Amino acid sequence: MSALKTRYTLTQSQKMMIFVLSMSLYGLSNMFTELIPSIQLGPVELSVEYFAFIPLTLCMLFHPLYAAVGAAVGEVIFGELMLGQFGGLGELEKFITFSLAMYTAGRMVSDPKNRRQVGIAAISGVAIHQFFSSVIDIVKVWVGVEELEAVQGLAESIVIIEGVGFLNDVLFSGILFALLPTMYLVPRLYGKIEPLLGMKPRERNMKYADGAWLSPKLVIVGVVLAAVAMGAELLSESGWSIGEFELPGAESHEESLIWLSMGAAAVIAAAVIIVLTRRAARRRKEAGHLDG
Repeated sequence: MSALKTRYTLTQSQKMMIFVLSMSLYGLSNMFTELIPSIQLGPVELSVEYFAFIPLTLCMLFHPLYAAVGAAVGEVIFGELMLGQFGGLGELEKFITFSLAMYTAGRMVSDPKNRRQVGIAAISGVAIHQFFSSVIDIVKVWVGVEELEAVQGLAESIVIIEGVGFLNDVLFSGILFALLPTMYLVPRLYGKIEPLLGMKPRERNMKYADGAWLSPKLVIVGVVLAAVAMGAELLSESGWSIGEFELPGAESHEESLIWLSMGAAAVIAAAVIIVLTRRAARRRKEAGHLDG
């Protein structure tokens, strides 16, 4: 069988539904993380960075590109705009690095039933995102667009600080809120959730693209996007805060806006699920009439 026939494909309507579902579900989860307090253990702060298992699960079960970009858009809409604030050009760095990390993790999984493969991809997705974020933060201090508050006059210490933060995010949020739930959900949902949403499960070992998941094209595009993300963040920290804004009263009404954003995300997610399940039921009914 040719490589083209073994690729996993979806219709444009299905891709859009995956995009909106990922956007709303991840946006909803981001609001929950805003309400969870962090724990300070000496110099180490334990906090829930994000519920990465949501975009990771959708990237592995469906199409990684639309699920990854949808989740990143959801963070911008429900975690920024609906809270009355937006970082402007500075948000591009987080958008690119998060989308790239989730997309790469989704591409790594060819067999959703393989827990080992799913686990490696899940923790790799978090590690890639946190690695990019740490490197960009280090470069900002070394270039001089951001001051280091911890140890004045010793720029090299930012490497240690970011290294500790990287390990904290990967080992805490990465294991508890990415690795473990993703390893549980993906094999259990595979083959069960897709028909409910009117989609055919991709066959095991079916790829999203030709060749190996780590292709030269992915590496080149990833390097270019990482450079764009770093450039955008450096410009933003240098004072080129294009598009940045904060609505009056947004900070004082933050808790109310969080609940409003959660409600909007929940309504959109529920609407998408209802539409998909009704389409699936209609298709099954039509198929039953044809069989009869």
